[in-house]
Amino acid sequence: MRAVRVLLVDDQELMRQGLRKLLEIEEGVEVVGEAADGVAALESIGEVRPDVALVDARMPRMDGVELITRLSAEHPGVAAIVLSTFDEDDYIFGALRGGAVGYLLKDCSPDELVAAILRAGRGETVLSSPVAARLVANLRQTPARGAFSGQELLSGRELEVARMVAAGAANREIAARLHITEGTVKNHVSSVLRKLGLRDRTQLALRLTDRRA
Repeated sequence: MRAVRVLLVDDQELMRQGLRKLLEIEEGVEVVGEAADGVAALESIGEVRPDVALVDARMPRMDGVELITRLSAEHPGVAAIVLSTFDEDDYIFGALRGGAVGYLLKDCSPDELVAAILRAGRGETVLSSPVAARLVANLRQTPARGAFSGQELLSGRELEVARMVAAGAANREIAARLHITEGTVKNHVSSVLRKLGLRDRTQLALRLTDRRA
């Protein structure tokens, strides 16, 4: 199996060197480049051709959120993971809305980081436990808006399930409240994601609880 190609994007050289040394010993990961900010990262993408970009949230010239938004538009094949000391909502939701597939805090373990890179390379979403907890808490506090893009594509039951996902409910909770099986819930969620062209439950929740308005 080909190693996951990683671009390190952080304005602190010491952090980049540390990450490189950490990742270079991993058999399934190959560090193919470094950049000190978003501008330099975009300039190097064509040359280094990464599968995953490991991105700091705060950087000069172009921060992580702006970089991830640009990557999603210009290089959709690059999976972006934020690796930051900050768990503030603006960074978390900004990055996820911009197209990030993951958000990790810099106090995560080396094993967590490597696992996240490998999962991101497979197209999966990766959130550290504190970030996931913050996301769910905010979703529960923010009711889904009345209408959203693509709503007309969903059946009545699919819309019910989608709104409960947006409220942070797990499949088991949804099944109990709607008196259906967990398998049926999973099928509805899969159908909703397919119809709306979304990657996962996180993107679905963000679509229904749009904080930009």
